[in-house]
Parts: sequence; structure tokens; C-alpha cells
Amino acid sequence: MTYDLYIGDKTFSSWSLRGWLMLEKFDLPYRSHMVGLYGGTMAQDLASLAPAKLVPALKTPDGEIIGETLAMAETLAERHPEKALWPTDPSTRARARWLCAAMASGFSTLRGECPMQLQHVNKGFPVSEALAKDLTRLQELWDYANDASDGKGPWLFGSYSLADVFYAPVCARIVGYDLPVSQTARDYCQVTLNDPAFKTWRAEGLEIIYDPFPYDMGCPTTPWPVA
Repeated sequence: MTYDLYIGDKTFSSWSLRGWLMLEKFDLPYRSHMVGLYGGTMAQDLASLAPAKLVPALKTPDGEIIGETLAMAETLAERHPEKALWPTDPSTRARARWLCAAMASGFSTLRGECPMQLQHVNKGFPVSEALAKDLTRLQELWDYANDASDGKGPWLFGSYSLADVFYAPVCARIVGYDLPVSQTARDYCQVTLNDPAFKTWRAEGLEIIYDPFPYDMGCPTTPWPVA
């Protein structure tokens, strides 16, 4: 009863991080398979998973191939209701699904201008008007989630859920580019980055040295914050 998860480079692949957290954080059995995202072998590595062409891709124990993280999330939640991947309260669950869909379909400027990298912090990164709008919208949604949790826990909806899975790479972007957000938002980012699963993912990614580094933003850098 083991899943096979196909992922890209851990230092950079934000969507792969989401797929991995779904399995790792909810204690679902899986095997990871690295895909040559930067090595030029991606198409070859995913050939047996057609029609999947992007990472992450999931192969279920009965051989079903699933692409796209929203589809993976719903499939895992359906197959493992006892794990409570979504919040159990119906109203809160609806909010969590909304936030995940908003992340999957939006924030294009944040994703485009600030590609995820987990190596260092870019200081003095210029914040465009469009990026500022994305950050404002992001904090509106997080505040909406916090209203639902009523202060019951450190995560978006109190207990860890798929919503936190989907926003983990966003937290990495905020910290990795030292983006201007509220203290409440920054505190949530620190909770995410200090989570043992996230720290394991990052440490494994840093085992690979990139020369040149793929995302040199032309900014001074400082060390990644470590609790």
C-alpha cells in the first residue's frame, strides 16, 4: 500500500514540495523518485507516467497516475479520511479548499518574480506594484483563515491541513526574498520553515551543489534563518 511520488530538485521545485508534504506530514507510505528537472531528463523520467508531464506526479498503489497537486490532494483525502487532510468542520473545510484553489490558480507575479529557492535570503529585492498586490491578497486570505481557526493553533486553520501544504512554498518565498508582510504573516512563515518536515526537505536539497546557482537575483544575500 505504498505510493510512488515523482519530484524535482528540492531546493527549487515548489510544486514538488507540496506533493511531498501531503504524504510526509500525514504519515502516508511512499517512495520518492527524483526527476531530472534541471538535468534535461524530465521527459524521459516521466515517460512511464503518461500523460503526466510535470512534477509532482503520483502513482497510487493500484497503479493510477495522478498529476496536478489539487487532484493529488483530493485523491489522498478521499482515500484516507482517517488522516483528516482537510479540516473536519464543513465550513472550515470549504475555506481551506478555497485557499488551495486560490494558490493553484493565482499569485502569478509572486511565483514568476520570486522563484522558490531555499539556499539563502535575498536582501533588498525590489517589490514591484504587481508583487505588492499579490502580497496584499495573500495576507487577506491568511487573515480569513485565521478568523476560522479562532486562535486554536499555529497553522492556517488551527491544525495542520492541506492549506498549509499549499502555502509552504509561499512562506519560503517570503523569507527567501525578505518580502514585506505583516508580523502575523511572518510569524506563520517561521512556523512553516521551522517545521521538522520542511527542515528535512531543505536539508536534503542542499546536499546538491549548483554552479552556477540557477536563480541569481543580483541582490546581496544573507544566510537562511535557522531556528
